[in-house]
Amino acid sequence: MTITSRRHLFAACLATAATLPASVALPATAAPAVKPRWGKGIEGQRKADLGNGTYLNPIIAGDHPDPTLLKDGANYYMTFSSFYAYPGLILWHSTDLVNWAPIGPALSKPLGTIWAVDLCKHGDRYFIYIPAAPDGGEWSIYAIWADRIEGPWSEPVDLKIKGCIDPGHMVGEDGKRYLFVNGIRKIRLTDDGLATDGDLEPAYQPWTYPDDWVTENFAPEGPKLLRRGDYFYLITAVGGTAGPVTGHMVIAARSKSIHGPWTHCPHNPLVRTQSDAEPWWSRGHATLVEGPAGDWWMVYHAYENGYRTLGRQTLLEPIEWTKDGWFRAKGGDLSKPLPKPKGGKTGTAGFALSDDFSQDRFGVQWAFHDPKPDEMTRVKRENRSLRIAGRGTSPANSAPLTCGVGDQSYRIEVTLELEGEAEAGLLLFYNHKAFVGIGFDGERTRTWQYAEDQAWNRQRLKSRTVRLRLTNEANVVTWHSSVDGGQNWTRHPTRMEVSGMHHNVFGGFLSLKPGIYCTGTGSVKAKDFSYNAIT
Repeated sequence: MTITSRRHLFAACLATAATLPASVALPATAAPAVKPRWGKGIEGQRKADLGNGTYLNPIIAGDHPDPTLLKDGANYYMTFSSFYAYPGLILWHSTDLVNWAPIGPALSKPLGTIWAVDLCKHGDRYFIYIPAAPDGGEWSIYAIWADRIEGPWSEPVDLKIKGCIDPGHMVGEDGKRYLFVNGIRKIRLTDDGLATDGDLEPAYQPWTYPDDWVTENFAPEGPKLLRRGDYFYLITAVGGTAGPVTGHMVIAARSKSIHGPWTHCPHNPLVRTQSDAEPWWSRGHATLVEGPAGDWWMVYHAYENGYRTLGRQTLLEPIEWTKDGWFRAKGGDLSKPLPKPKGGKTGTAGFALSDDFSQDRFGVQWAFHDPKPDEMTRVKRENRSLRIAGRGTSPANSAPLTCGVGDQSYRIEVTLELEGEAEAGLLLFYNHKAFVGIGFDGERTRTWQYAEDQAWNRQRLKSRTVRLRLTNEANVVTWHSSVDGGQNWTRHPTRMEVSGMHHNVFGGFLSLKPGIYCTGTGSVKAKDFSYNAIT
């Protein structure tokens, strides 16, 4: 049930209650849904830190799945699956686990779709282990490294660990380095971490949930490890990362040796969505981390109730270590604020999405969807504009330039100026099978809906320069155009509902992103991109 329909239900209940005797009580289900109140950040973007010593999830809103987290002294670094976006693997920095800001991308060379990676530090060197399937071929694990977290990062090295995803790095009691992967299996690495030194072998048979639980599939994946006291702890996801909201979950095991045997945690599952009434669905893929003051936390991803279109977002939940050496999640009702980790220094949260194109923001904000090796040759920044050369014949084959967002409702505007034989426009883009948008060619508009050209819905628009506006209010999209720089606006006659444009329908584990496309042999100049959250 959406927030809007809940409001209507509540209003109906209030009207009914006015006619009831005082002794008649309404059922508990008639209580109103309380809309969460986040802090307001840059451009009104929602912000986890409420400014009063508490925070409200998510700590990073929008499409930030499969978080991998590194504590490096007083600093924390995190990155996520970047899928088809290049430059990719944006690194984020925090000093309090709640406020996060991007540093920049670690990966520029396209490797196909990038799934759950592992960020770690060994000695004085940083590593990211990357599962990738170049050109849609066989999966393998790659490694990149840097002597400074800011980079430069090395070119990818193929470790030739075939058919595997979701690496998790750990140093054993023997001083040797290991990668755990989906399955749950492990393989020893050479001391430099850039090659294998042994065979892939079974490592752990995960705890099995009751057969009548509603899940997507068993899918043991996302192994993350830490060593604390006498034990190695192995945190794993099972139940499938999407599908039914009750599927994904976090489980744990421990062993005194990296080689096992592993004992199941008696508190399994440590995290699991119990019903679709909860604010966060499909919770899983966790990493444990020590907070600035020595307390402990769990970072994982989840879909937001009613907003699967935003992708899997990053959540922070406190944990407690029990006397028997295990741990429990203690976040409780995640629709309510939680106390912030103590001892950290509050830093910047997020960044402005409005862009005058005077600086290079590729990899932090902008990325081409599924780019070809030469994709970056299509763009040139000049005089506070971004020229994008045309490619393909529609958004489906033009590799649109996309921008991730994290708000439930927002408004975007951009001025587009055609050059040569080109068509350009503004989109909400999931993948080549799922997008909506409005384009123009200097004579008329083109309406993209259901990933198709709605030829019947073309409107006269005789101008080579058009300012376009996209307003997304709780997954209902309204389009406007202006030929006088935004002084006067014309609303497009069709509004579009996009709540179904997500992984459970179209696959790919992606999110619905604003984008700019350009087709044909000419180009488009994009100017004055503005973003504002709607609250």
